[in-house]
Amino acid sequence: MSRITQIKTYDFRFPTSQSLSGSDAMNPDPDYSSAYVEISTDADDGHTGIGFVFTIGRGNDVVCKAIESLSQRFIGQEIEPYLDNMKRAWDDLVHDSQLRWLGPEKGVEHMAIGAVLNAFWDLKAKRAEVPLWRLLAEMDPADLVATLDFRYLTDALTPEEAISFLKDGKRGQQERIDNLLAHGYPGYSTAAGWLGYSDDKMVRLAKTESQDKGFQLIKLKVGQNLDDDLRRLALAREAIGPNVRLAVDANQVWDVPQAIDWIKQFHEFDLAFVEEPTSPDDVLGHAAIARAVDPIPVATGEQMQSRILYKQFLQANAFGIMQVDATRVAGPQELLIEYLLAHKFNKPVVPHAGGVGLCEAVQHFAMFDYLSVSCTLENRLIEYVDNQHEHFVDPVVIKNGNYMPPLLPGNSCEMTLASTEKYLYTPGA
Repeated sequence: MSRITQIKTYDFRFPTSQSLSGSDAMNPDPDYSSAYVEISTDADDGHTGIGFVFTIGRGNDVVCKAIESLSQRFIGQEIEPYLDNMKRAWDDLVHDSQLRWLGPEKGVEHMAIGAVLNAFWDLKAKRAEVPLWRLLAEMDPADLVATLDFRYLTDALTPEEAISFLKDGKRGQQERIDNLLAHGYPGYSTAAGWLGYSDDKMVRLAKTESQDKGFQLIKLKVGQNLDDDLRRLALAREAIGPNVRLAVDANQVWDVPQAIDWIKQFHEFDLAFVEEPTSPDDVLGHAAIARAVDPIPVATGEQMQSRILYKQFLQANAFGIMQVDATRVAGPQELLIEYLLAHKFNKPVVPHAGGVGLCEAVQHFAMFDYLSVSCTLENRLIEYVDNQHEHFVDPVVIKNGNYMPPLLPGNSCEMTLASTEKYLYTPGA
């Protein structure tokens, strides 16, 4: 048995606002940041568990403090009882009788819990000497479901249904693993679409992402000015040609009537989806938008705070495409529940990955879904952005517009020593 000897948090920030990478209608000047946690033990293998929360600058220190506060209980405890029973780690954090008051199951504390749980799962995968996607896919269905929390969900999804889905997913799984290893998982690119980019830069990058890198869908940010949006969409369509899809992302900037009016102006561009048209908490607003703009699918979910909200959106048929974010909720267990819910309601999941480390993190869950839950790549994509990958020990690999599965053990979230030294934030510096 080994004991947890240290849990350290780090505040890493990258000056992306200088290039306007990540700029959109709601967030014009983000500095991509990571509230990063590392769990160390006294085991001879030397493995550490890594987790993080993505933020966009100010407030990253608040998340770091939350991670620090809730994780200290584990110092000195044996790690194996947690790695062997991940539901225990979930319960100790999510259902803490006092911490729960700060949510429940939402906000900074919930994201901080996710960072710690991601670190536990990373360590579990490293000890098993497999990447996280393979660890999850190869787990026994009943054992995997035993790690999940179905409280408040059984009116939509039961543990028995989840086990049944995962048992079904075992059929043909090796074939899908072979296909994944050979061809990868389809991606789409947001690299050209940041709102602060000039028309020339947008057009150049749209051509590069579609023609040179092979992405079959390009997404643009919209929502600041309708005339600008229409001009940029026309330029993008001309740049990428008729066979590459276009999508747009409004980053929650519109009220419901405004969203409906604005989206209808995009009809000529045959959009693959419209992302985050309004508040991420507005179930009925999204449902109204989805009905009004049909057949253009509405996509949302990157800022949904809990599995309960996902359940409500799905029950209300409030979107056509479901998004998830690897660090917005309470770690892998909540993400797995979200994928199972999407499968129950027959909705494709297209994860959000527009931030430092998010591509690296979320690929594991999308690949697990393909191997074990939905068992299809139809209408499935992982978002891709073209920056910050150099900071990771096991960065994403893109070939012909597809994510190639990571092969190193763990969750791919460990940063390089050089980057941790260079981008550690010092207040006032």
